[in-house]
Amino acid sequence: MKMRKLIDSFNYAIEGIIYSVRTQRNMKIHMIATLIVLAACFFYDLSKIELLIITITITMVIVAELINTAIESAIDATTNYYHPLAKIAKNTAAGAVLVTAINALIVAYIIFWDKLTSATFSTISKIKKSDPYMIFIVLIMVIIATIIVKAIYGEGTPLKGGMPSGHSAIAFSIATTIALITEEPISMVLSYLLAFIVAQSRVDSEVHSILEVIFGGIFGTLLTIFIFKIFS
Repeated sequence: MKMRKLIDSFNYAIEGIIYSVRTQRNMKIHMIATLIVLAACFFYDLSKIELLIITITITMVIVAELINTAIESAIDATTNYYHPLAKIAKNTAAGAVLVTAINALIVAYIIFWDKLTSATFSTISKIKKSDPYMIFIVLIMVIIATIIVKAIYGEGTPLKGGMPSGHSAIAFSIATTIALITEEPISMVLSYLLAFIVAQSRVDSEVHSILEVIFGGIFGTLLTIFIFKIFS
């Protein structure tokens, strides 16, 4: 009987995590970021201390989001009208998530920046020597890959809606291409700024969700870097 209760408690906890991932947009983003960071750990020689710090940081962000979800659900269940204290409780819980997320970005910068810099410079050096026609090949491959992913998800059309956002993928692919072949920092910043505006416009027009836009941007960026690296 006690064992049954123990198993049930684990099941309830797992159900809570699944509910948060399924219903909370920010939790989906945190999970995607977690997968990216954990995947990066395989490619870099990290010490035990660095792995411990990364693990604790990821745990803090996920726990904060779970607590935020619990607080929001409890307030919604007990308050069916606007109350300033309910607003404060929700905003404070969201603030806790934001603090942990900012801390995670700082930790990622400190641990990965030096390791990324040397590899990035060597990759960029090779890419700058690539033939100009490579740019068009990369864009065509990104477009084709985006259409394939859209077909797999079976949502939206090639030019509207669905996962991922095709406009975001192409915009960030172009921005990444410019960043890789130019030596002007202002050009890089402006390229990604324009890509961000394209992505934001897709959300504002309610054609895509924020998650679809984020996935599209990451997909276009990483695929562009991967293709350039392969052909270089």
